[in-house]
Amino acid sequence: MSVALARMEAIVDASGIAPVVEARMPIGVRPRQLRVRTLLVGMLLCQADGRPAHLRRVHQALLELADGDRDRLGVVASWPSGPHVLTYRQVERTFSVVVGALEDEHPGGTPTKVCQDVLDALVEASVPGGQQDASRSLALDWTDVESFSTRRTKPDGAYADGEASWGHRKGGGPGEKDELFFGYYLSLATMVEDDRGGAVPELVRRMNLVACDHDPVPPMVRVLTEMAAGGVPLGDVVADSGYAHRVPSHFALPLRAAGASLVMDLHPSDRGTQGTYAGTVLHHGNCYCPGTPVRLFGQAPLARGASDEDIRSHDARAGELARYKLGRVTAVDPEGFHRVACPALTGKVRCPLREGSMALPLDRPEVTAPPEHPPTCCTQQTITVPPSVNQKTSQRHDYPGPAWRRSYARRSAAERANARIKDPATIDVARGWCRTMGLVPMSLFVACALIVRNLAVADAFSAHEAENARRIAAGRPPRTRRRQRTTLSDLVGASP
Repeated sequence: MSVALARMEAIVDASGIAPVVEARMPIGVRPRQLRVRTLLVGMLLCQADGRPAHLRRVHQALLELADGDRDRLGVVASWPSGPHVLTYRQVERTFSVVVGALEDEHPGGTPTKVCQDVLDALVEASVPGGQQDASRSLALDWTDVESFSTRRTKPDGAYADGEASWGHRKGGGPGEKDELFFGYYLSLATMVEDDRGGAVPELVRRMNLVACDHDPVPPMVRVLTEMAAGGVPLGDVVADSGYAHRVPSHFALPLRAAGASLVMDLHPSDRGTQGTYAGTVLHHGNCYCPGTPVRLFGQAPLARGASDEDIRSHDARAGELARYKLGRVTAVDPEGFHRVACPALTGKVRCPLREGSMALPLDRPEVTAPPEHPPTCCTQQTITVPPSVNQKTSQRHDYPGPAWRRSYARRSAAERANARIKDPATIDVARGWCRTMGLVPMSLFVACALIVRNLAVADAFSAHEAENARRIAAGRPPRTRRRQRTTLSDLVGASP
């Protein structure tokens, strides 16, 4: 048995989905030669060999196995007339029956509960046992997956892929334009290192595929909340403004209730002051003193390529604003409430309304214009903040300060996961990669592609860690990633 075949069989067996799917499939007159376990192994081998996600390639991958493996997996069966080699028609038939067992009677563009459970079990089984508890933080992102059908091919004007729909994708590369595509939205949850934690392999832990006429955020949030309910705790969830700008009940609130800590980029519409509560100013997810200088509000994230001077000025302003923030004095209780205290009482600012704070050193900022009629936050020692306050913008770090910037940088792992499976040099998930149309077929093949991608990432991470251990044992420093850039000055200096 080859190493690749052994690994694929181990993943399918660890997921435990083969007998579950078999139990949902109809029983025919005679037993099927191709079992669900063998079909899944063939799909994984097809992706591991870099082949397109075509059933003919799956059939070919199974036929190319060694004789002993073909007999063991049922690719060659003993019939009364003699040995019978698996045919393509049998592969096509078994795959269609599996799809029918996982999809709804009237497909609507979202996976059924049993289909999502199968996808979760398959992808989770590809995470090595030593890495499952290495980190609780996840980076979220969605991307486009085109269907093989891009135009009306039915006489009545319907699309060949009845579940796919038209969606919008935004080109981020040079010269790329926004355009429409026909297919699905693929959401990935990629494991990243915890804040102040050690390096971990960027493995995909969960996936979700929906038609483009559905919002991809709520289905993916349900996947993550079920992940937490199933015994895999959530840590930081890092997402861009495409997730953060959703209705709080679709993203922020259910994730916080599941135990997640959000690290997200705020949409421009959600930035700045968002009203008041008990006299405090609600700004970027925090409560600030009503005497905070107006000039400190409205700070935007650093632009790409900012100079060192711009970074220092930006961080200094963020630090000055943090002085006026009401600090938490209690943790968030199960109902979502917590208490905060005036910054003058915690020794961060000097305020005439708090006489004791005027004895603080003069290097503390001073509230020069306190409210004429002090609100609740200025008269009480602490105030209780309900979950309805800053429900959309509250997150772990002060936005957009240096701590938030370092933590949010982990989101690029999700983009790398998407780029890896769509790279023409690797898997190349593009139009024509999968010619079997429908949500369930596409989901199964994408899950197999992600499993192969996870195995490659885990192998590369293990090799890197072993190399670092060898270098340390030899008395040399670990290998670090260096960014090699040739600047204009370097070219001028190298010219004759």
